[in-house]
Amino acid sequence: MKITNGILAILFLIFALLQLNDPDPWIWVGIYGAVALVCGATALGRYAPKVILAGILFTMFGIGWYLPDFINWLQTGMDSITDSMKAESPHIELVRECLGLVLVLATLIWLYWSGNRSSNGGS
Repeated sequence: MKITNGILAILFLIFALLQLNDPDPWIWVGIYGAVALVCGATALGRYAPKVILAGILFTMFGIGWYLPDFINWLQTGMDSITDSMKAESPHIELVRECLGLVLVLATLIWLYWSGNRSSNGGS
């Protein structure tokens, strides 16, 4: 689990660095950087379930915020989100941000689940 959490920490650090050229980098560098820190801390044996649970709740709120845009994207034929951002295609950024939060949520749930197993004597 330590290796997996360490790899996740590195991946989210890379995700944070890739957001530096984003239109709103302070938000996404902060989110991905926080997940990288929590993953790294967990890899080093500093399991913080309350912090992880708070992150899960925050992330669920964020997904809920983007969910109407995501559903609209699904209902309108799921145009490509790999194109570059254009004023006439704001769904690209909104769907990407929603999917980024889904990755964050999956990671935080993994951390919480794997940390609970480890602290309860599981392997």
